[in-house]
Amino acid sequence: MYSKDGENYFIVDAHVALWDARPENQLNIHGKQFIDCFYDYHRNLSPESELWPYEDYLYYGGERLMKDLFVEGYVDHAIFQPARLGAFYRNGFGQTEESFALAQRHPDKLTYNHSWDPRYEQKGLDQLRRDAERFQLKGAKLYTAEWKGDSRGYKLDDPWTYRYLEACQELGINNIHIHKGPTIRPLDRDAFDVADVDKAATQFPEMNFVVEHCGLPRLEDFCWIATQEPNVHAGLAVAMPFIHSRPRYFAQIIGELLYWLDEDRIQFSSDYALWTPRWLIERFVDFRIPEDMTEYAPITTAQKKKILGLNAASMYGIEVPAGLGVDEPAVA
Repeated sequence: MYSKDGENYFIVDAHVALWDARPENQLNIHGKQFIDCFYDYHRNLSPESELWPYEDYLYYGGERLMKDLFVEGYVDHAIFQPARLGAFYRNGFGQTEESFALAQRHPDKLTYNHSWDPRYEQKGLDQLRRDAERFQLKGAKLYTAEWKGDSRGYKLDDPWTYRYLEACQELGINNIHIHKGPTIRPLDRDAFDVADVDKAATQFPEMNFVVEHCGLPRLEDFCWIATQEPNVHAGLAVAMPFIHSRPRYFAQIIGELLYWLDEDRIQFSSDYALWTPRWLIERFVDFRIPEDMTEYAPITTAQKKKILGLNAASMYGIEVPAGLGVDEPAVA
C-alpha cells in the first residue's frame, strides 16, 4: 500500500517477470540482443538513482523480486506475465518453475499467468489444458512477435489462435494479456501491430484483452479499437517510465487513454525488472496533467486509485481491504 496526503492506494503491479538472460542461458546472439535492448530501455528511461548494473539485470532472482516489489515498492499484489522466447534462450526467458514456485509460497501476493503459442497446434493445445489445471490459470500472456522456426510471429485472428482462445474460455482463462508495444531487437515491428486485437475482441466478447504497453507507438490505433470494444483494456507497462523522461508525452498517453477508455480499463505495471515500482508509484500519485494541455481533463485521485490497483484487482478477484476502494472523485 502507498499513502500520501491522507490517501491510501491499493497497488497491483499487473505485469512483472522473473527472467534469466545470463550468457549460459542465451541460445544465440539474439538472446544477447534481446536483453541488451531491454537494458537500453531501462537505462534510457530511468532516473539515474534507479539504474541497475548490467550484470544484476541479467538475473536477479526471486528474493530480490520480493524485496523490490513488496518491501520497498509499495506493491500489494503482482501478476507474472512471462515470455518464453524459446528461440533465443535455452531454458526460456521467463522462468516458469521459479516464478510458479514463488507464487505458490506467496499466494496472497503473487498470481502466476502462463504463456502459450498457437503454432504448436494440437500438441500445444493439449499442453495448455494440462497447464491450466496445474497452474490454476486465470490469465495468459501472448507474445505475438515470438519466433518459432521460420515463423517470426502470429496473429490473434489466426485459426489456431482462435482454437486456443476457445479453449481458454472453456478453461476459465478469461484474461488475455498481449504484448503490443515497442519493438524489441531482434523481433519484427509489424508483429506487434494492434489490428488483430479488434478481431479477437469482437469474436470473444466475454474475455478480457489487456493490451500491454497500450499499443505504443500505435496509441491512436489502440484507442480507436478500445473505444469500440468494451473488453479491451490498456496495460501501462513501458508507458509508465515516460513520466520521468518525457512527462508531457506521458500526459498525452494517459490523457488519451482516460478520454477514450475511462479509468476503469487502465492497469498500472512497473514491467519489473525493466523498472522498479517504487519511484513509478510515487511519481504517478504526484502527477498532474500540465495546465496548458487543456484538451485533457485533470486526473483525479479516484482515477489514480483505480489505475494503480483496483482495476486489476477486480479483474483477477483480488481482495481489496476495507477502506482502500474509491469513494467520491477528487482532483489530485
